[in-house]
Amino acid sequence: MNRTKLACLATTALFGGLLPAAGAFAQSTATTELDTVVVTAAAGPKTLDGTMVAETAPKGKYTVTNEFLNRQADGQTVLQSLNLVPGLVFSNSDPYGSSGGSIRLHGQDGAHIGFLVDGVPLNDGGNYAIYSNQQVDAELIQQANVNTGSTDADSVTASSTAGVINYTTLRATKDFGVVTKAGVGTDNFRRAFALLQTGEFGPLGTRAWIAGSWQKYDKFKGPGTLEKKQLNARIEQDLAKPGDFLALNFNYNENRNNSYYAPYLTNADASVAGDVATYGEDYDYSATPGTSNYYGLRINPSNTGTIRGQSRFTLLPNLKLTVDPSFNYTLANGGGSTSLSETSIQLKNSAGAGVDLNGDGDTGDTVLVYSPSNTNTRRWGLNTSLIWDVADHHRVRFAYAWDEAHTRQTGEYSILNSNGDPTDVFSGKDGYGVAIQTAAGEVAQKRNRASVATFNQFSVEYRGEFLDEKLIANIGVRLPTLDRELNQYCYSRAGSTTYYCSSMTPTATAAKADGAAASVVTVNGATYFSPFSAKKSYDDILPNVGLSYRVGDNHSVYASYSEQMSAPKVDNLYTLTSTGALGNVEPETGQTAEIGYRFRTPTVMASASVYHTSIQNRIVTTVDQNDGTYIDRNVGDVEIQGFDAQAQWRLDDNLTIYGSMAYTDAKLQDDLAVSYSSTTGLATYADTAGKQVVETPKWTFAGRLTYDIGKFQIGVQGKFIGERYMTDVNDQKLPHYTVWDADVRYDLGGDGWKKSYLQLNVTNIFDKFYYGNLSGTQTSATPGDPGYARTYAYVGAPRAAVLSLRTAF
Repeated sequence: MNRTKLACLATTALFGGLLPAAGAFAQSTATTELDTVVVTAAAGPKTLDGTMVAETAPKGKYTVTNEFLNRQADGQTVLQSLNLVPGLVFSNSDPYGSSGGSIRLHGQDGAHIGFLVDGVPLNDGGNYAIYSNQQVDAELIQQANVNTGSTDADSVTASSTAGVINYTTLRATKDFGVVTKAGVGTDNFRRAFALLQTGEFGPLGTRAWIAGSWQKYDKFKGPGTLEKKQLNARIEQDLAKPGDFLALNFNYNENRNNSYYAPYLTNADASVAGDVATYGEDYDYSATPGTSNYYGLRINPSNTGTIRGQSRFTLLPNLKLTVDPSFNYTLANGGGSTSLSETSIQLKNSAGAGVDLNGDGDTGDTVLVYSPSNTNTRRWGLNTSLIWDVADHHRVRFAYAWDEAHTRQTGEYSILNSNGDPTDVFSGKDGYGVAIQTAAGEVAQKRNRASVATFNQFSVEYRGEFLDEKLIANIGVRLPTLDRELNQYCYSRAGSTTYYCSSMTPTATAAKADGAAASVVTVNGATYFSPFSAKKSYDDILPNVGLSYRVGDNHSVYASYSEQMSAPKVDNLYTLTSTGALGNVEPETGQTAEIGYRFRTPTVMASASVYHTSIQNRIVTTVDQNDGTYIDRNVGDVEIQGFDAQAQWRLDDNLTIYGSMAYTDAKLQDDLAVSYSSTTGLATYADTAGKQVVETPKWTFAGRLTYDIGKFQIGVQGKFIGERYMTDVNDQKLPHYTVWDADVRYDLGGDGWKKSYLQLNVTNIFDKFYYGNLSGTQTSATPGDPGYARTYAYVGAPRAAVLSLRTAF
């Protein structure tokens, strides 16, 4: 493993004048239009160095700019660059971001955060997950916003009890220009990036840009590589009336990643040692083919893309229409393997014949096969608003949003090639490889279902300014409706996510999910219900109110109240009860109240806020004490309260200091049923009431110092993460840690390289060992206690360095 080699080879470029006034871009085209009025009405500097932006919205909101994003490590994900924001905790799974990571915002995970680009939803259509490694290159991001607790009136999201993160893409320039960038670093990191700005062309002054990037590097531990390719483009056309335009954005991203092993931790009572204690910090998947933990089978491929339209039309002097259509495509899986018997139920036909998988002439063997869980989504959307200027300083917006995701979830089996690797990373999905055929001539697979999620939302928003523009009022209401169509094509076991996709003849009858008579099969004494179709619908009325008041030239205060909804994930809905019926899980709901203060002078900016969030109907997998079925259900509430603060001070023309802090008290309110006794007919509960939510540190601190000296620009930043619990009962926690990063930029402008620079980034300077992504949380880590299971977590990224050169012409 080589983490010391460092070199550079590149020609790159600078964006000249591409960043307008900070805060001028929000989520959708309509929200941008409304926010621009507030921004232009405010006086004073918008940002000191890009790290902190002066906000005016009457709600908790934080923004970083393109300038700040480009000071971070080359190729880094936008979510990692947001890690200085108070209340947000993001943990990368590797130094450069291609392995993804986990995020927490005010004590809630990524599935409860609306994630958008230009107002278009990016959360998974089924489980609302955020995939940080599939995002637009940082060089092409105009700015990124974090709304804590509150959404915009037209936010297209069915799960946002923690708030919304949105980033906006770069606008095309009027002048021709080329940006090229390349760099190399530790772990054999290599990256190339290029951007072409066409400038105005054609009789109408059309503008466009196209950009592409490629990066590849070795894993920092264990065998394997991570490769990412991306293509982006934008074309835009100004229309006759000022401010009116048409634009079309395109993004395609391709990841081919070998995964990292997440080691088991030492039990809470130290009765079982963890993997790191036993095998060392670099313990990872095996380099030996033919085993289930072979690294070649632990991969995470993805092909994703979006097409995003944006437009604004002036219908009357006081009436504007915005129309933002979109299309989103995803094909991805997490790798995996299965030891498959040649006479397994997945392979046999109704006559009982199996399949010879290894070609030895019989069906008496068990063969290791590739078995990823493929997810393929095609998603269409529309976000449109009618904005009416009722009078000076008074606007009303009527908005409608539609989002429909068609998701196919399959688990095709395929034979491994001679060196033990998959013949194709997508395992026979839609012609990507050769899937195993059953004895009945069908595709052999471990799951097979299709879902359609249709989201409709009407919203109304009033925004007004009073008292000589000192008082800003924002009052709105969202009316979202989510309809989920479920189609299960395999046999389902009650209270389990284990399925059998089989052509065997059913042996008995029972009730199925829609209440009709259903056939069942029995496997190893367990009953599996036949395929089914069903529909679920969820809706709510979600008001939001915000007030902001400017006290003098330097001070302002704000207060906001909003309500949110998080509809059940699609996986919550496919699990059946012991009678073969669907569970009756309801949406989680939340209410957030916040009071904040902001201060701004030409040299100092600061903000602070206190908030309280109540979550009802928390959804977890728990036992039904009536029959012992484990199923997702609503089990109780969560109360979250805390405060966020940030400040930035420009001491002189060369030195700027930024700091942020957050306190998050997130407590479960109820005990959790974790097991069931058929003898007593009673459930056993874990003592979770009053415990801190897993993965949520109570205290976080962050800071950044930037210093200009001659042609050098130096930045140092750090993030302190407090103790985090791995279990719901809080019997196991991981220690606090601090990670420091540094960046040094040398301006080449005076050396014949106009508007160019050389930049060195070093992350985790002191090579701190820590656990970052805590994906393997459990109810308890103490053997014998209710809900016990082993916990695991990903090792945090070690020290890494990357050197890049950037220039323009």
